[in-house]
Amino acid sequence: MLLSVQGLQKRFGGLVAAKDVSFDLAAGELLAIIGPNGAGKSTTFNMVGGQLRPDTGRVMLAGEDVTGLPPRLVWRKGVGRTFQIAQTFVSMSVVENVQMALISFHERTRDLTADATSLYRTEALAILDGVGLTEMADRSVSELAYGDVKRVELAVALASEPKLLLMDEPTAGMAPRERAQLMELTASIARARKIGVLFTEHDMDAVFGHADRIVVLVRGEIIARGTPEEVRADQRVKQVYLGETGVQAALKARRAAQA
Repeated sequence: MLLSVQGLQKRFGGLVAAKDVSFDLAAGELLAIIGPNGAGKSTTFNMVGGQLRPDTGRVMLAGEDVTGLPPRLVWRKGVGRTFQIAQTFVSMSVVENVQMALISFHERTRDLTADATSLYRTEALAILDGVGLTEMADRSVSELAYGDVKRVELAVALASEPKLLLMDEPTAGMAPRERAQLMELTASIARARKIGVLFTEHDMDAVFGHADRIVVLVRGEIIARGTPEEVRADQRVKQVYLGETGVQAALKARRAAQA
């Protein structure tokens, strides 16, 4: 297993945000964490990424204990990340965003003698080619459609050659067609490069269409896990999350409005 999460627990005062959360993720696999608001998805995600230190439990990355390491060290261990709201340098060009990630990854941020505009440009263009942004390389990120900005953020995350990619609601704010394209691109890259992808998502089309396995959290506890088919058929999941009073109703309403 690339990632092994073992018995993570996190309490905020009297609130138990995560209780005995355990799961594994293999290289090249896409694992989705889903659940209603307040289920503990973000808490779990942030414990894996180093933003939160668990009260108990362990996070093992490729056999190494990275529990509680700060995010910059987790990143150095091979963990990339994208965010619900894309984090990019909007005043820079597309290629410069990726160059900045490469400059940081290669620890040349304090190199006062080099011309930053030429550093790692070839490598950055190769990464952009992989996400279909070569033709936009010299455009300012501020000029791009939001779906393309999300692809820039993905390219930035890939610049550090991650073994594990954490994606926090990767399709948030995107149009339906853009959501499908981004998830297809992510899945293709992950499988080709053997990158494990752990993602949270509210769009059930993205989850059930692209995840290899799904973990369902409710009130900080895992209530179901398995393939999309297994989770979709789980009676408890239907009752507390995928029922007509939950996400499926919202999805039907959205599809009806789009039609």
